Amino acid sequence: MCGITGVYRLDGEPVSLPLLKQMAGVIAHRGPDSEGFYIDGNMGLGHRRLAIIDLSPLGNQPMANETGDIVLIYNGELFNYQELRVRLQAAGHRFRSNSDTEVIIHAYEEWGDACVERFNGQFAFVIWDAPRRRLFIARDRFGIKPFYYYHDGAKFVFGSEIKAILEHPNIPREVCYPALNQYFTFQNILTDLTLFEGIRLLPAGCTMVVTEDGITQRRYWDYCFEPQPTPMSEDEATEQLFHLFKQAVTRQLMSDVPLASYLSGGMDSGSVAAVTREQIGRIHTFTCGFDLSSASGLELGFDERARAEVMANRLKTEHYEVVLHAGDMENVMPELIWHLEDLRVGQCYPNYYVSRLASKFVKVVLSGAGGDELFAGYPWRYYRGLDSHDAHSYSRSYYDFWQRLVPEEEKAQLFNGDIYKHVAPNSTFDVFRDIITQSGMALDTPESIVNASLYFELKTFLHGLLVVEDKLSM
Repeated sequence: MCGITGVYRLDGEPVSLPLLKQMAGVIAHRGPDSEGFYIDGNMGLGHRRLAIIDLSPLGNQPMANETGDIVLIYNGELFNYQELRVRLQAAGHRFRSNSDTEVIIHAYEEWGDACVERFNGQFAFVIWDAPRRRLFIARDRFGIKPFYYYHDGAKFVFGSEIKAILEHPNIPREVCYPALNQYFTFQNILTDLTLFEGIRLLPAGCTMVVTEDGITQRRYWDYCFEPQPTPMSEDEATEQLFHLFKQAVTRQLMSDVPLASYLSGGMDSGSVAAVTREQIGRIHTFTCGFDLSSASGLELGFDERARAEVMANRLKTEHYEVVLHAGDMENVMPELIWHLEDLRVGQCYPNYYVSRLASKFVKVVLSGAGGDELFAGYPWRYYRGLDSHDAHSYSRSYYDFWQRLVPEEEKAQLFNGDIYKHVAPNSTFDVFRDIITQSGMALDTPESIVNASLYFELKTFLHGLLVVEDKLSM
């Protein structure tokens, strides 16, 4: 869990160390434990470290191989790094540290760009391959860790956050109108664009190679909801699901610092907390609630404290709560926007407050985010496409539901004339439909329609939630 940044001058000009330090300094909150820099002529890397595994200086970054010609900066954690380490040692690789960072370096040496297909974790990393003068970049399958970049042919500038890129003096600060149109339609951005013109977000499950000849991008993984050919009884499916879930949570408990869990009182965070409690003993749990003294009707359902307290008592956790009052959203807004930068999803200020509470006790918190998206927890959404006759009618009906902020017919009233001229030619329906098309599903049965809905939400809504959670927690 760190902050990465860097510059590759494709025009051959040298990279400035003071500039790298400036870029890394603006994201120092992501890595308060140490900083490091590496320059090789026209390419420079900067790193801010939050130490989670191998807290010694041996885990500091940038980290190089034995010969110093493969250099890595990395944000995240590999959950299967111990398994990979054993395989790499058997292949003759020698390790100097106990960090998962060094595993990535040797995996790249052993398997090349395909190394990423063996990783189980959350990550965004950059490898400088000096002999080949190339950057190899990868982002995890779900997009838990962000990677932003700017490329204009003369330079490639990147960072864990947009603010690091904007520290470069030659990056324009202009609005991206297609992204603005997406945001005011979906309250999210569904493509790799950001609200900043020219600055993009590497898609989840993708790698990128940057050389002086240009950049290439490859998708190495995607969701697949096609039915599996092996028949399985309900009992067998239940048993396998429990095994996989427990394995997934247990893998994420490898840490050299204390861990905790968010606790909403629902099945997702409650299940994560239960397995964590079983594996490592008594843990801290954290919940965000709302002052109900002036609440009524549906508002009462937004407070999760009562259910969370029942779960905390059942699991015997050390439980803490933060209660939000009227005015708390307004008070935190300037800081919230500075951290978010590229606005996504909806109301997220409670994430900031509960993260701030957790940070007083621990460095790492487990979350149940994604449970509903994987297990069809939003049935009131999916039925909207069930009466569709083909992919187009499904896309249209589901698109109508996902217009969260401003309907198409009202945008001419929202934007002034000059802005609307830039916004109007960009069809947000085409953006929506293209994502559904990527799923490759026939959309000819109720099951395939629900699966297409899950695919869409994992690629867009959950991805937005994960980007927001990373920014606010880091």
